[in-house]
Amino acid sequence: MKRSIFTIAFALVASGVSATEPVEVERKEVKAGESTVTWKAYKVTGSHTGTVALKSGALLFEEGQLTGGEFEVDMTTLIATDLEGESRQKLEGHLKSDDFFSVESHPSSTLVFTSVKATGKNSYEVTGDLTIKGITKPITFDVSVYGSKATATVKVDRAQYNVRYGSGSFFENLGDKTIYDEFDLVVDLEF
Repeated sequence: MKRSIFTIAFALVASGVSATEPVEVERKEVKAGESTVTWKAYKVTGSHTGTVALKSGALLFEEGQLTGGEFEVDMTTLIATDLEGESRQKLEGHLKSDDFFSVESHPSSTLVFTSVKATGKNSYEVTGDLTIKGITKPITFDVSVYGSKATATVKVDRAQYNVRYGSGSFFENLGDKTIYDEFDLVVDLEF
């Protein structure tokens, strides 16, 4: 009996059958025009909200499981949605200036997933390299995938990307002019 099991195992190995077949990676391009990235920034006296558009992006899957992703955001599309008229134009101009995101010299930001860990049926913990103003730092957040949609809420510390204006991390005695370092990105992807 032992000899026949050995003979079958040897025959399988000799015939080239392998227990570890290569897994096919499926790349799903994100529909940039149908996806949204909403931002919310906080200050002592309130908050502001707005959007920024995806330029491109893709999610990678193996056997239906999220395994990777990469995205480029068009920083020139940064807008405020909670203000109108001159106030809105003033805030948008300030956010695009060197005081904040230096959009003229850094017109895009990127995110590249470096590790993905399943935490539930449709949930993943993702770590990625986020690049803003040419500075790349690791960031970790949760992603949920349902059918052809993915969602994530990402908390970003702007101080790590040298976005200093009104930051208590860089300046003292700002009082009610302080703008908090962390801002939120709510991402809804269609692919």
